[in-house]
Amino acid sequence: MMDLIVNLLALALMAFIVWWFWLSRAEVKQASASAVIEVIVENGVYTPAHIEVPQGEVIRLSFERRDPSPCAEKVLFDGLDIALDLPLGEKQALQVGPLTPGEYGFSCQMQMYRGSLVVC
Repeated sequence: MMDLIVNLLALALMAFIVWWFWLSRAEVKQASASAVIEVIVENGVYTPAHIEVPQGEVIRLSFERRDPSPCAEKVLFDGLDIALDLPLGEKQALQVGPLTPGEYGFSCQMQMYRGSLVVC
């Protein structure tokens, strides 16, 4: 009986980990191109993690790392060849664009922290 309980708890923990890192979706932040989009890196997530911006505009992002985890030291943008170091407790500005429509993922180097920049 104890083996069954341990196995069920292990399965529940694995399901939670999969949901937390790969399946959960945060609220989408819609921003104008003229605004600076503040992204907080804390507690294993980017906030906001999903950002929508208009096409053909220069996008200004400001990352603030509050998480001391070594995984949060860098943010990488898929398909844009951008890597930005994130010192703890400091804001780091990034300007990209103009971008063509599509979804550009961003993550830490281990891909545990994940987000997306959607250009519409």
